[in-house]
Amino acid sequence: MASSTNNLYLWPYNSGCHWLLLAIDPLKEVVYFLNSIDGEWTNYPDMKQLVDTSIKVFRSQRQARVPRTKSSNITWIKVQCPLQRNGIDYGYFVMRFMREIINMNQIEIPITYFDEYKCAHYTRLQLEQIKEELCQYFIEKRLISI
Repeated sequence: MASSTNNLYLWPYNSGCHWLLLAIDPLKEVVYFLNSIDGEWTNYPDMKQLVDTSIKVFRSQRQARVPRTKSSNITWIKVQCPLQRNGIDYGYFVMRFMREIINMNQIEIPITYFDEYKCAHYTRLQLEQIKEELCQYFIEKRLISI
């Protein structure tokens, strides 16, 4: 994270029983929270503390001057992303979120998600697409053989 330009870092996070995605802009000190089961980041205090501490360390390393009122205020934004209908597809949701964020090539994620990908739930076909892409990647990189 030594870059002097704004970047969005994608961080898949596993809480122990569920995957979710954080998109972090360390320069703006903004964390976008994408959770396919509609939970709040406050439900993951260890994750929040780890990310907040990392951003503060990054701030310190780049010797950023931050007003006292902002010093502990890292902005967390809950993105209204597509929600899953079962308890098993969360990993595929995270991969799909990552792909869509990369495809949009933007430094910010709208609170209501990207218009191009906005939906209440992914279809089975949309989830199958990401599974096929992952399998194709493994085959191309020779991580598995068929």
